[in-house]
Amino acid sequence: MPGNEIIGKEELNELKKIFTVSNGVLFAHAFDKRRKRIFRIRIFEKKLANFFRTDFVQCVSSGTAAIKIALKAIGVKPGDEVITQGFNFIATIEAILDVGAVPIITNIDDTLNMCPKDLKKKISSKTKAVIPVHMLGFSADMEKIKQICKKKKIPILEDNCESVGAKFKNKFLGTLGDVGVLSFDFGKNITTGEGGAILTNKQKIFKYSREYHDHGHELNPKLPRGLDTVKIFGFNYRMTEMQGAIGIAQLKKLNFILKENKFRYKILENLIFEKFKIRKKIKFNEPSYDTFMFEVDNFRKKKKIINFLKKNNIGTKNVPDALKWHFATYWKHAIKKSQINSLDKSAKKIHNYIAIPILIKKNINIYKKIANYINKI
Repeated sequence: MPGNEIIGKEELNELKKIFTVSNGVLFAHAFDKRRKRIFRIRIFEKKLANFFRTDFVQCVSSGTAAIKIALKAIGVKPGDEVITQGFNFIATIEAILDVGAVPIITNIDDTLNMCPKDLKKKISSKTKAVIPVHMLGFSADMEKIKQICKKKKIPILEDNCESVGAKFKNKFLGTLGDVGVLSFDFGKNITTGEGGAILTNKQKIFKYSREYHDHGHELNPKLPRGLDTVKIFGFNYRMTEMQGAIGIAQLKKLNFILKENKFRYKILENLIFEKFKIRKKIKFNEPSYDTFMFEVDNFRKKKKIINFLKKNNIGTKNVPDALKWHFATYWKHAIKKSQINSLDKSAKKIHNYIAIPILIKKNINIYKKIANYINKI
C-alpha cells in the first residue's frame, strides 16, 4: 500500500506550520531567525534514525540520488565494477553508470532478488560494491550475501527503495549493509512526493553524503553559510522543507500501513497458496507486504487473471505491466549484450509472475473476490 493512499490532514497540518511558524522558509539551510531555528528535514532525519534504529540518516531529493551518493561515499570510482540484480528498477543501473562504474548483473533466485550463487560467480578483482535490491516488499537472502561480501571484503549498499519497513532478523532492511537507501516517491510505502534517504552506522559515509548532496558544504557551525568551508566537490541533491514536513507526518503512519498490508496480503496467501506457487519468503524475513506475487506459467490463465484485475480497478504492480523498467533484459542501451544473454532463466521466471498491489482503500472483500476467481481458473 503506498503512503499516498492516506495523505490527509496530518500532512497538511505539517505543511501549514512552515508558513504559520517558520515564515515560509522552504530551504533546508540558513535563515535561522526567520524560521525560528526549526529545520524540518533535520527533524525528519532524526525520526527516521530512531525508527530504523540506525546512527545516521541523510535525506536527499530521490532514491536514485541516494544510490548515487552512497556509491560515491563508499569509494566507487570510474572503471570499478558494481554488482546488482536483474529484477530491479533501472535507477540502480543509472546510478552505477553515472559514477562511471560498470554494472554487473546477477540472476534472481526464488525470492526474485539477488541469487547468492550467481553473485559468487560474478565477483572479480574489479568488484568494489554489491547492491542487493529488496524488490516489492521482500528481502534478498542477506545472510548468504553478507557472508560472501565479508569474505571478499566488498562493501554492501542495500537498495531498499521498494521495501520500506521490511525486516530481516528483526533489523530493518537498509540497515544490514555498510549503507542503505530508501525512496519516498509517490508509489512507495511512505511518500514525500519525491525524496529519498541514506542510512548508515558509519560516520565517514554519512559525512561524505551530507557534504556531497549539498555542493560540498561542510556545514561549519562557526561560519555563516556564505563563508562555509569545503573540501570535496558536490552537487545539489537536497530535499526541501515541504518534503521534510510531509515525511514527518507519513512516518507516523508507517506501522499502520505495514499492519494493513499484511492483513490483506494474508487473505490472498491463505486462499490461493495450494494452487499456485507464491514468491519465496526467506526465513526471518518480515516483508512490508505491499505486493502479492505468484507464478502462473500458463499464458491463457495469466491473461485472464490480469484482465480480471484490470476490470476490478486493481491492475498489476510492475509485473508484468512495467517490466520494461524493472528487468535488465530490456536495458540494451545500458548493459552489454553478453550480460543480457546470461539472464535468460531469470527472464523466463519473472515473466511467469503476476504482482498484485496491496491497497488499503480497497475493501478486503475485493481481495477475497480476486482469490476466488484465481482459484477457479
